[in-house]
Amino acid sequence: MTDERPQGAPVPGWTPPPRPAGEAMQGGYARLERLDAQRHAALLYQAFDEHDEVWDYMPDGPFASAAQFHRWVRTATARDDILFHAIQNLDSGEFGGFASYLRIKPDAGSIEVGYIALSPRLQRSRAATEAMYLMMKWAFEAGYRRYEWKCNALNLASRRAAQRLGFSYEGVFRQATVVKGRNRDTAWFSVIDSEWPALDEAFRLWLSPANFDARGQQRERLSDLTRLVRAAGDPALG
Repeated sequence: MTDERPQGAPVPGWTPPPRPAGEAMQGGYARLERLDAQRHAALLYQAFDEHDEVWDYMPDGPFASAAQFHRWVRTATARDDILFHAIQNLDSGEFGGFASYLRIKPDAGSIEVGYIALSPRLQRSRAATEAMYLMMKWAFEAGYRRYEWKCNALNLASRRAAQRLGFSYEGVFRQATVVKGRNRDTAWFSVIDSEWPALDEAFRLWLSPANFDARGQQRERLSDLTRLVRAAGDPALG
């Protein structure tokens, strides 16, 4: 009798994808370019000014002055383990936020989107959604197998955003870390490469001008388009 032990599925022809190099990404509503202190810090500080809630679940901020924020951007963009992108809303021309690739593991085919800060003017805009789509699109087209989203488990807005964007809930890591002197349980979400074609179609349908009426109101909700693709919903969201 042969003692057969279960093994993972083969991944034929697997080649680790490249690390992101910071090239610009542009769609119909959003443009992303590598975050640069000289070009973006003053504009982003102005966008975030008087909105300290943006930093509630972030490991850094809020910032007391434009100079302090400029120093933080300069330090953050010098890191080699995280790649920040500034997000521009093409409708207004404003830079209103940033997002990053982090925990970049080409050998495992895994990459995370995170360190996301969006000003109130950018939040809930087509540009914000398209920015997330463009970053996901680059990752899967580059050959990554797994695209991750992690957030403070108390940050229900981030958990809703992940689910709306098609990420599947994977659970909560209890007492994962300490941030600003407080415990952080971390909620985990992911998209895998086999789900990407259906999600790509969902994003394209939602971003199509035909999906919006004359007042700019959406006809189809993105969450409805991504629901059938998600492997698991977040129980905290009902």
